[in-house]
Parts: sequence; C-alpha cells; structure tokens
Amino acid sequence: MKNIKTSILIKMALVAAIYAVLTAGLSPISYGAVQFRLSEIMVLLAFIDPLYIPGLVLGCAIANLFSPLGIVDVVVGSFATFISVYMISKTKNLLIASIWPTVNCVFVGAELYYISKLPFWLTTLQVALGEFVVVTLLGYPIFKYLILKNKNIVNALRIN
Repeated sequence: MKNIKTSILIKMALVAAIYAVLTAGLSPISYGAVQFRLSEIMVLLAFIDPLYIPGLVLGCAIANLFSPLGIVDVVVGSFATFISVYMISKTKNLLIASIWPTVNCVFVGAELYYISKLPFWLTTLQVALGEFVVVTLLGYPIFKYLILKNKNIVNALRIN
C-alpha cells in the first residue's frame, strides 16, 4: 500500500516538474498573447488517468511563477488548466478531449485583457490558436498513434 502511494506521488511530481521545466525553459514561446506551450501536450495524460490532474495543475502553477504576469497568472492559469484537465478526464473521445484547452482559453484571454490591456477577442483567439496547434494538432496524433496504440506505454502511464 505504501509503495503504491509513493508511486503515485512520484508520477505526479515528475509530471509537474517536466511541465514546469518545459514551459519555463521555452519561455519565449510559453508566455504572452501568442503562446505555444509544448508542455500543454501533457494535459492529455488526464485522458489516460485523472490522477495526473494534480501534477498538471501544480506544474502549471510552478511554470506560471515565471510568467511576466506574476501571481495573477499562477491563479488564473492554474484554474484554467484545472478546468481543461478535468474536462479532458471526463471526455471519452481523445479528439474531443484535445479541444478543451482551446475552448478554455477564454480565461487566459480575459487575464491578458485585464492585466496587459490587450484586445480581448484577438488575444483569446491567439491563445486558442496556440492551444489548438499544440494540444490538438501535435498532442492528439502523438497520443493517438504513439501512446494509446502501445498497451505497455499506456499501462506504464496509468497511475492507479
């Protein structure tokens, strides 16, 4: 029992760390109105196992500590990520699941509108485009054809 809990914590921590390092390490394309967070591909882990949700949200919160928007981005961005990964975990179709972060970009668009005084609709559409490119155009085929087709990988990724 103790080993199972340790394994769960280790996987969550690894996901959080990888998400945060990828985002902060690629900061020129990770923050702002036009963002292509390659780490966002990882949100599809919630499709495999909802136990990844805390690690993904924590990783986003840590990454957003490095955001030019500061603590507001930690709160708003992490909340938006939570909504996205929760919805991904409840969706049965991977393609539809990959759309949630794109639909959910309205939170980040509003944040950029209020904090940076950027145009709401344009900014929301730019963030949506980045999410769509990364999660749906890149993440969906990676998960569909490389990860979900291999039962050994899926079993290794399952937490519970």
